[in-house]
Amino acid sequence: MTNISEAFIAETLMQLVVILASAKIMGLVFEKVGHPKVLGELVTGLIIGPSVLGFVDVHNEIILFIAELGVIVLLFEVGVETKVRELMNSGRSSILVALLGIFVPLLFGMLYILAFTGYGIIVAFFIGATLTATSVGLTISVLSEIKKTKSKEGKIILGAAVIDDVIGLLLLSVLADIVSTGQIIPLNIVKTFLMSAAFLGLLVLAGKVFEKRILSFVNKIRVERTFIVTAFVFALLMSYISLSIGLATIIGAFAAGLILERKEHMKLIHHRVHVLTQLFSPVFFVMAGAVVDVRSLLNIEILPLVIVLTMIAFSGKMISGLGAYRDKVSKTAVGLGMLPRGEVGLIFANFGLISNIVTQEVYSSLIAVIMITTFIAPPLLKRAMK
Repeated sequence: MTNISEAFIAETLMQLVVILASAKIMGLVFEKVGHPKVLGELVTGLIIGPSVLGFVDVHNEIILFIAELGVIVLLFEVGVETKVRELMNSGRSSILVALLGIFVPLLFGMLYILAFTGYGIIVAFFIGATLTATSVGLTISVLSEIKKTKSKEGKIILGAAVIDDVIGLLLLSVLADIVSTGQIIPLNIVKTFLMSAAFLGLLVLAGKVFEKRILSFVNKIRVERTFIVTAFVFALLMSYISLSIGLATIIGAFAAGLILERKEHMKLIHHRVHVLTQLFSPVFFVMAGAVVDVRSLLNIEILPLVIVLTMIAFSGKMISGLGAYRDKVSKTAVGLGMLPRGEVGLIFANFGLISNIVTQEVYSSLIAVIMITTFIAPPLLKRAMK
């Protein structure tokens, strides 16, 4: 029936037990001390990965596939939480904050890499693009904790973070195209970017037309769990369509979430999908940490790169706060709200490593930058919003 040996299945099952159990425990520990659980999951990967305890095989294709499912479900959930109408009406300030938060880190990240490191244009573009990421999930959790989601700063931050993520996903599709061609062709970049944007737009519009009929049918047959199964299958289908036309799977997953974000369905879908996210996404974050060579993190030679990239990542998002110049809000708070890279930055960095865009040293440097910005953002944002 299958060529997979029982020994391999047993080994894979045990690795999954170790990954999920240790990620859960470490995530709870990090939450207890006021840090995002995603950092706990990342640290878990560092510890149980090949460079420390060696409990996880980073080349196990089954686990890698489950990790990919984790990213798909995560972006599907983000899409469900993203209200299209609010995104379109997020205001001039949110748009300016998002654009500054993307343009400044991208530009200065590329300039530094090209001028001082000896890496080529593709690596420079990838590193700059990774620095543009903002973690919507982490930002929302911090604002919710201090009850500031409805404040002027909160609305601008959330609107900008969502726009940032959408553009970030489009940049990821551009990077995927660059990987396939092996070179940066300006016309191809514009074509891929517009194609990705059109894909999102058209699928959301088409989905809105047929969504009511599909969900009405699902509601009528009233089979237990059919609703969430249909939503999950829909996310997988959209991911497949996205991949089949040369875009990243997460573009399709995000589009599926946007389609199903209707108010009357969002609470149910979010509640059920969140369970899937809790199950699959830790595998992705643990594997993202597992592929990091801890010795490279301790390598003094990458310290200058980590320091400079952290400065660019920090200052780029702080400058983005100036985009809210028309509003009487704390520009510092807005900038800090855009600072954490979290899961979005990890998705970028992991893509760069598995696509052989960057070396292990560069990947480790990016992981360090992501961890630093994600660690320092919550306490600074809480203090700025008081």
